[in-house]
Amino acid sequence: MKTYVMIPTYNERENIENLIREILNLKIPDLHIVVVDDNSPDGTSEAVKKASKEHPEVELLLRITERGRGSAGIAGFKYALDHGADSVVEMDADFSHHPKYIPRLLEALQDADLVIGSRFTRGGEDVNRGIARRVITLLAGIYVRVLLGLQIKDVSSGYRCFKRKVLEAIELDSMISTGPSIVSEVFYRAHLKGFSIKEIPIKFEDRTRGQTKLNYKILVKTLLMVLKFKRLNKKGLLFKLSPKQTACVAIAPVYSDLTKGRNLGYIWHKYYITQQSRNQKSSTTKNTKFYTKVTKKTLQKKDVFVE
Repeated sequence: MKTYVMIPTYNERENIENLIREILNLKIPDLHIVVVDDNSPDGTSEAVKKASKEHPEVELLLRITERGRGSAGIAGFKYALDHGADSVVEMDADFSHHPKYIPRLLEALQDADLVIGSRFTRGGEDVNRGIARRVITLLAGIYVRVLLGLQIKDVSSGYRCFKRKVLEAIELDSMISTGPSIVSEVFYRAHLKGFSIKEIPIKFEDRTRGQTKLNYKILVKTLLMVLKFKRLNKKGLLFKLSPKQTACVAIAPVYSDLTKGRNLGYIWHKYYITQQSRNQKSSTTKNTKFYTKVTKKTLQKKDVFVE
C-alpha cells in the first residue's frame, strides 16, 4: 500500500528536518512524504530540498504566491492522489502531531475509511496548553459537533489518515476553505458521504519551537465558515464548484537540478476554469490540461511548482 504523509508548512524550518527524519525512521514500506510549503521566508523549502537529495521519497510542493492552510491541504491531497497514494496521512509540522502514531493510524484504517488522532477519546491527552486555549477548543468543538451533526470527539484535529476513496469522493475541487476551517469541512463532507470515521488516542503536545499561526481573528473566521458549510449543504450547493472559483495545481515533479540552470523538464498544470453563462442559470466547468516547458528563468514566474 502506497502511503503519502502530507505536511503543510509555513516557517517550520526549526521542525521540518527532525520531523522528516523521525517519519523515515519508522521504516514503513512504500511511504512517501510531501511537504506543501507556502514559500516560507525562513527557508523551510531549502531544508526539504536538502532532505530530498538524500531521500528521494521526500518531495516538495512549493507554492510561490498562494497562501493558506486550507488551500495547502487541498493541494497536498491532490498531489498525493495524482502520485498514486492508496492512503494519505495529514499532519502538522510542529510535533504536536507526533509521527510515532502514524503506524497506529494506518493500522486503524483497516477498519475505517478515515482515522483521526484524537486528544479527547479515551486514552488521549492534551498537554502543555493554557486553560484559555483548552476552554476555547472545548466550546468550539461543541459548536461544530452540534451544528454539523458530527459524532467526532476531536473535531479540530488535523492529524488524520484517509483512504484514497474518501479524498476522491469529497470533491476537493469544490472545497471552499482556504484556512484552518478545512479541518471541519473535510470531516463534514466525509460524514455526508457516509464514510466510517474512527478516533484513536494521541498525546497532543503544544509546539516547543516556532510560533503558532492561530489567532482569535482566524478562530472567528473558522467558526463562521462552519456555519457557511451548513447553509451551503441545506441549499444543495456544498458539493458544487462555485462559478467564480478557479484552481491551479502543479501535479507532476520537475526532473532536474534547479541550481544548474538547465532545462528542468515539464510541469503538468491542471486548471479548473469555470465560466458563468449569461443566458443560463447553470454554470459550466472547463477542465484544461497542458504541459509547460520550464527553465530556470521561466520557473520564477510560476505560481506553483513541484520539485
